[in-house]
Amino acid sequence: MTNSPHRAELLFGTNLVAMVTPMRPDGTLDETGLTRLVDHLLDTGCDGIVIGGTTGESGTVTDAELAQLISAVSAQAKNRARVIAGVGTYNTAESIQRARDAEAAGADALLLVCPYYSRPTQAGIVAHCIAVADATELPVMLYDVPARTGIAMEAATLIELSDHPRIRAVKDAKGDIFEAMTVMARTPLAYYCGIDELNLPYLACGATGVVSVVGNVLAHRNAELIQAVKSGDLSSANTVQRSLLDIVDAVMRTSQGAVMAKAALAELGIIPHASVRLPLIESPPAHLQRLAEAMDTLSMTV
Repeated sequence: MTNSPHRAELLFGTNLVAMVTPMRPDGTLDETGLTRLVDHLLDTGCDGIVIGGTTGESGTVTDAELAQLISAVSAQAKNRARVIAGVGTYNTAESIQRARDAEAAGADALLLVCPYYSRPTQAGIVAHCIAVADATELPVMLYDVPARTGIAMEAATLIELSDHPRIRAVKDAKGDIFEAMTVMARTPLAYYCGIDELNLPYLACGATGVVSVVGNVLAHRNAELIQAVKSGDLSSANTVQRSLLDIVDAVMRTSQGAVMAKAALAELGIIPHASVRLPLIESPPAHLQRLAEAMDTLSMTV
């Protein structure tokens, strides 16, 4: 079987951002901050917005809030970006309901994480994913992130799931590039790199795009990277990737991705608050200083 990257681009986009969920200091959703953030993402080249993923603090966002976010972002993005809703939980019945609610709220696609905490067998993962994919008419991007779920989607599992007509892509946060290339070679699944540190290697090996945390701040640089690889200009792609090393390090390797992405957006004045919900807490001064230095290096402006 061969990949169909152009079809995946239409379904999900290529330059996806795992959007943070703007919040006020009291923990409520910040609608004004959300509007400004979506405008910023659209203006900087993002063509896919992932709502309710890990970076969106999915574990603390209620079903009603998720539907509210999807509805608001879908209305604002219109045809400028695909809206992908994170609906996966460790409970298949709950994941099905979230998928149906996301479809009703206007989502264009679903992001389905491997069930966490319960640690099902690979057969259980297959049954879970098929049950959710069967629940709506939306295309599904599988989310393989064993560092968070405690269990990986094995290559054989991904290959089996690729037979489902609505399971069309994988967000790979596993980091096994050889396995990714193997699955891409044997299935029509489109791959999206879910590890900012590895965006260039994945793209060079055939990934369709990225789902980026750092893209909250600089989606335009990811757009440059994707275009450089697409045009075969690996020298320029390397230049872009190396220019991002400091900011990727500051955002992804200090406090936590969602925490630091919010801190960067607040520093730029895009959202008014860097507030997060417990158990996450805001970054200490040393991490914020590291972030400021990385942003300085990029000469970043709003």
